[in-house]
Amino acid sequence: MKGYIHQLESFGCADGPGSRFIIFFAGCPLRCKFCHNPDTWDITKGTLYETDELIKEALSCRSYWGKKGGITVSGGEPLFQIDFLTELLTKAKEQGINTCIDTSGGCFTKEGEWFKKFEQLMEVTDLLLMDIKHINEEEHIKLTGKSGKNIIEMFRYLDEIKKPIWIRHVLTPGITDNDTYLTETRDFIRTLSNVKRVEILPYHGLGAIKYKDLGIEYPLKDTESPAKQRVENARTILECDKYTGWKE
Repeated sequence: MKGYIHQLESFGCADGPGSRFIIFFAGCPLRCKFCHNPDTWDITKGTLYETDELIKEALSCRSYWGKKGGITVSGGEPLFQIDFLTELLTKAKEQGINTCIDTSGGCFTKEGEWFKKFEQLMEVTDLLLMDIKHINEEEHIKLTGKSGKNIIEMFRYLDEIKKPIWIRHVLTPGITDNDTYLTETRDFIRTLSNVKRVEILPYHGLGAIKYKDLGIEYPLKDTESPAKQRVENARTILECDKYTGWKE
């Protein structure tokens, strides 16, 4: 099976436990205003790889992973190519590789054949890194162009099957840097029993140059990065220090 891959990163240390071989998938259904990788949106702009090629590339770095490392698939959106992703992680588990999916959850549905494939995928997935783009449905649509109801449903399902997750939340002034929304986000996280880590990712505009190169208007061109005290405020409200699972 072949899939569209945006790029490979041999050594990543911010996308799961330990040192990771990161595979960035091409294609994404969301159009997040703070996205710093708009070059991953179009699946056809990716390079075709076979799963065996990717496993071979990953195994060449295995000696650097230590006890906690492995493969992280990111994007774009890995679930956009669920058949290819499932084959890839199945082969990874056959090699005893720790597997992690970095996903927005934007593709998730509990309907029909797709959900059956997702259940199979979870059998070969050790950890998921998931965003909470925005806790408010109306604001989520403004921010991403899509509803967040199916993403909340995915969080609930992962909690039901006790699949470990790390939660990431991009703190963006004027959008998510709001104490009311942060408190609502915290209250939602408190309902989940499978959360091992909660991280605040301060917004930055470093991806603006990519929008220019692609001829796309950058929607947050007048937005500054959040002040340090606002980042700490968000960490406090979201109780980041409470979640200590797999901290390096």
